[in-house]
Amino acid sequence: MLAPHIPFFHGIKLHFQDSKGNPIRTVEANEGDDVLAVAHEYDIDLEGACEGSVACSTCHVILSEEVYDKLPEPEDDENDMLDMAFGLTDTSRLGCQVKLTKDLDGMTVTLPAATRNMFVDAIPPVAFGLATAQALEFISSFELILSF
Repeated sequence: MLAPHIPFFHGIKLHFQDSKGNPIRTVEANEGDDVLAVAHEYDIDLEGACEGSVACSTCHVILSEEVYDKLPEPEDDENDMLDMAFGLTDTSRLGCQVKLTKDLDGMTVTLPAATRNMFVDAIPPVAFGLATAQALEFISSFELILSF
């Protein structure tokens, strides 16, 4: 006698890659999860400083045009944060706002070369132990920006 059919769980597969297209890791997640939470679950280096409250751009990811077009349009608050993202592209999204659906199975998520964390990046480099000359150069450029 055959055992009753038990459906086997197949998660939604995501491929993470760095800004140069080098694979980082392929993972499986559940429908409804967001890209930021999945990255954290699998120790993928996607910051998420505001913990998904759409108050920063540190979970900025780059998607293919095909995947981007499957997503709902970004809300105004997401667009405001994306405006501050390093390396913004036409297919950039905040990872915390990309909810997984079966349509996204097999998607590739590209991490940008850098992130911009306004809470940390606004602190002069001296606080992080950089050389005094670098700190003075940073402060001078920061003052120049503020003078406009």
